[in-house]
Amino acid sequence: MLDGFAPFDFKTKPSWFNPHYLGLIISMEIAYVISGLLFALLVEEWVWDYAITVTVIHITVTSAVMAEFPLMLHWWAALGSGLILMICSGQCLAFYLFKDNFIYPVLDDF
Repeated sequence: MLDGFAPFDFKTKPSWFNPHYLGLIISMEIAYVISGLLFALLVEEWVWDYAITVTVIHITVTSAVMAEFPLMLHWWAALGSGLILMICSGQCLAFYLFKDNFIYPVLDDF
């Protein structure tokens, strides 16, 4: 059972035997992967830009809700791996679904 602070809780002590901690980690990683896939369907490209923006907003809201800046290494590792999963899953889906409409930068002018 998760409380209202669950998406922002970085103070839970990390342990593979703590079901509350595992629930937080698994729900965050699943949310990041699903968000990446949804971004791919909505914006069709540049998923990485939306992923980074949402992550910065998440860090800001987390700091406001918990009333301190997160300095826990395990939280940053989970957030970073979620960000990588979001970018990779979203960009891959966007590439395969919209590869005919994908905009590639023209580097001939440089």
